[in-house]
Formats: sequence, C-alpha cells, structure tokens
Amino acid sequence: METYTELKELVDNPNYQDQRRKTLSGLTDDMIDEPILEIINGFNKLTYCFTLQCCYGHFVYEGQKNPQNVEPLPIRDGMAKVEYRIAYIAMCIENSAPGRAFFKVLKKIPTINPENVQFCCAEWFWEKQVNSYVLQVEPDRFKREDTATIDYNEALNAEKIRNKFFKRIENCLKR
Repeated sequence: METYTELKELVDNPNYQDQRRKTLSGLTDDMIDEPILEIINGFNKLTYCFTLQCCYGHFVYEGQKNPQNVEPLPIRDGMAKVEYRIAYIAMCIENSAPGRAFFKVLKKIPTINPENVQFCCAEWFWEKQVNSYVLQVEPDRFKREDTATIDYNEALNAEKIRNKFFKRIENCLKR
C-alpha cells in the first residue's frame, strides 16, 4: 500500500463536520494501539481535526512474530533483520483558521529527523476524504511503503525516532 504522496494544500470542504461526526462515531478505543491512545483521543477532541487511521509502529523479528507487538526492541546480539511496520497518524484537517494554524504546526514535526519522518498525503486517503494528511515515521528510502525490512541497528534508530515523534505530537496537542 502506498502511504506517501506529495503534500497538498487544504481545500474547501463544506461536509467536514458531517464527515468528522460520522468517522468518530465508529471509532472505539480498542481500535487504537494502546501506547498512542491518549494522543489519538487528543486529536479527536480538536474540532478542526480528526483521525482516519493510525499505527504505533510495530517491530517483528525472530522470536517476536506478533504483528501488533508494542514492546521495545530487545538489546540482543546477532539479530540481523527486523520487519518494521510504519508508525503513522492519518488525519483530516478542516480548512479553517485553527485548522490552517494546526497544519503549520504539523508541517514542522519532520524537523525532528527529516530522513525518517514525513508529513505527506496518501492519494487513497485523499480520494475518500479531502484534506487528509499523514504524519509517518519511515526511513526515507521506504517512505512510499507501509512496511520495511531493515537491519537491527536501523530498527533501534527507527524506534528511538518513533518515540520522539509521538512525544512531539503529544506536546503539540497540549498547546
């Protein structure tokens, strides 16, 4: 699944509030990875933004085959490859003054590590929901994919960046 396309500008969407209400009415806490539950609920309390999908970012490796694993990577010698399942938040932003201000804040999040963090669009989201955007943590060479097989040291780095990424988002929501 392609997760990355170039960033688009906000457009008018007179159906935003109805779309927000409909999307959020079908969302339950058990659909969200526990480590980011408060962050996603924070997004959805904003009147000018709501989430469409999200993932904490999971690591699957020899001895850990759970595709929903949220445990930190173990410190282990000899681990060669890790399947990294992209950390992301897909959201819809209202084209309003607070929505445009929030859009500007979100555009700065990739500065924490531009080689591994992107703010972008995904065409398949946009086709269903205009003004949909994705914040994601994925090594740049894999930014168009939703999984990547990477070596263990790069996985450790991705984990560190993912944690910093979610902390930055959490801080943005507190403002």
